[in-house]
Amino acid sequence: MLELERARAREARFDALARAVAKPLHRYLLRRADADAVDDILAETMLVLWRRLEDVPGLGKGPVTDLDGVLPWCYGVARGCLSNARRADGRRLRLVERLTRTAPPPMPGEADHPELQAALGTLGALDREVVLLWAWEGLTPREIAEVTGLTANAVSIRLHRAKKKLAALLDRKNDDKAGHEMGEGRSNR
Repeated sequence: MLELERARAREARFDALARAVAKPLHRYLLRRADADAVDDILAETMLVLWRRLEDVPGLGKGPVTDLDGVLPWCYGVARGCLSNARRADGRRLRLVERLTRTAPPPMPGEADHPELQAALGTLGALDREVVLLWAWEGLTPREIAEVTGLTANAVSIRLHRAKKKLAALLDRKNDDKAGHEMGEGRSNR
């Protein structure tokens, strides 16, 4: 029971402190931070005040009687929270800049062959996926069937039709299989 009474007394002291300093701290932060960040920084300040309630100078056991004794220390806490927020923003900005400088290279074929990309764009989504799994990932029709949920026979048919359509669109009249080396999958006997 004694522990519960202490917890209630601590809560009451914090409530009195928060009511007394919230508006001045909010005004202080508004003059120094972006309006979007003020509420978050104020919340962080209040959390620090809760954690360090016993350290607040001038705060007696009851309600706040001397705002001038409490407020400067609370401004110092808010200043520290504001500095932390600024450092975090700086880290986020540097990370974004670093990520944009090291953007991943374009997917194979994206920048190299615009006519191929245009031809692939004429295929349906599933046919395009089948062709890309075959050409770029080197999967067999049976493996593509496992990925797409089709049967291996359906994959073979879709692949054959899509390759035929792509060859016609790209004006390809030779028998080379795009995306695979000659003799791949065939015996050399």
